[in-house]
Amino acid sequence: MFTLTVTPRFYETDAFRHINNTVMTGWFETAREPVLRIFSPQFPVQGLTLILARIEVDFVAQTHYGAEVTIRTSIEKIGGKSFTVLHEAWQKDHVVARGKAVMVAFDFDAQQSVAVPEAQRVELQKHLATPA
Repeated sequence: MFTLTVTPRFYETDAFRHINNTVMTGWFETAREPVLRIFSPQFPVQGLTLILARIEVDFVAQTHYGAEVTIRTSIEKIGGKSFTVLHEAWQKDHVVARGKAVMVAFDFDAQQSVAVPEAQRVELQKHLATPA
């Protein structure tokens, strides 16, 4: 599992005085960086062979300004050409959001999905989430 600690910024709050719902997807994307580095150690984009096919976020509780948020990232499953990244956002010992991102191995020259390379598959397996 990978972890990232985020300090909410005041401008990320909204009229309801909590962190705006659009912010969480950005935090989750930032938290995926270690996963992307498995495919492209020269991150950010040189040689990156992945595309984002789907994201989903479940908001479990309000997230507030003034307390750090820890994003926990792991791999849910690995398919032939894609894999699913899991995210959980925690604030003050409570889950405030859960999310998933489906990443697809992609050949940009051929403009088509390809098999997840074996070396990256082995690395991803090291970060598989433990079933609840």
